[in-house]
Amino acid sequence: MSLLIVGTIGLDSIENPHGKVHEVLGGSAVYASVAASFLYDNVSIIGVVGEDFPSEHIMLLKSRGVNTDSLHFAKGKTFRWKGRYNNLNQAITLDTQLNVFQNFNPKIPEDLQESPFVLLGNIDPEIQLNVIRQIKKPKLIAADTMNYWIIKKFDQLIEMMMHIDLLFINDEEIKLLTQKHYLYDASQKALEYGPSVIVVKKGEHGVMVVKKDFYFFAPGYPLERVIDTTGAGDCFSGGFMGYIASKGTITETILKQAAIMGTISSAFNVEGFSVDSLKNISKEKIQARFRDLKKFTQFE
Repeated sequence: MSLLIVGTIGLDSIENPHGKVHEVLGGSAVYASVAASFLYDNVSIIGVVGEDFPSEHIMLLKSRGVNTDSLHFAKGKTFRWKGRYNNLNQAITLDTQLNVFQNFNPKIPEDLQESPFVLLGNIDPEIQLNVIRQIKKPKLIAADTMNYWIIKKFDQLIEMMMHIDLLFINDEEIKLLTQKHYLYDASQKALEYGPSVIVVKKGEHGVMVVKKDFYFFAPGYPLERVIDTTGAGDCFSGGFMGYIASKGTITETILKQAAIMGTISSAFNVEGFSVDSLKNISKEKIQARFRDLKKFTQFE
């Protein structure tokens, strides 16, 4: 059973208090697929890259067991993003070059149309909806979004949400989406748009998972040093969905455990630039942090 991940694949240039990197591997599909690959061994990625995309990045994805057969190589330059962090909680976008992504119109291969688990990265809701229409009999379709789409394509976003099971969104975005001030109220309002599960990402403060009659909160994993938060939300979504796919079903207990796995995946990611820190993790390290969080949060 494949976990299909659709999103951006790009080259990021980042400046923050810890240093600078130039055109390193990035994109929602990349972060999510690498994070998911440590929890599930049948991850497929769909995205578009240009003629200038370094081959070593493809090799990295393949080394993690990510199926890259459906990557589209287009004439032109790869998507690029340049950002600066004065503090690590908020990125300031300095430049975005859509390049080949501007005409991205994913065609899902027939075998991947049968994927039971689908994660739609933070991309145009019209593209997300196009993918949804190609998927046959999924067990769970999840989607991520951001302020830009809420403001610029609200109607299309709401239409997309009618066709998904789970929405990933951060705390500020869900307030904007629902015009509700309190997160629990905002989550309940978001459920009315279609998804049966709302997952609110709260950065270093953890995550909230909400269904109509279910609520779960988990803290962030405590870290002594954070290097770069780029891709942290995508790693959370990838870890969350990788765990769901590994279990093959969705129960309230599995949703709780998936939230913890997402938190752990995100925590590993922020310990370095790009996906560098993810290269050094293992299932054993993930399980060790899982035990830590269980110990930190368990009470009698």
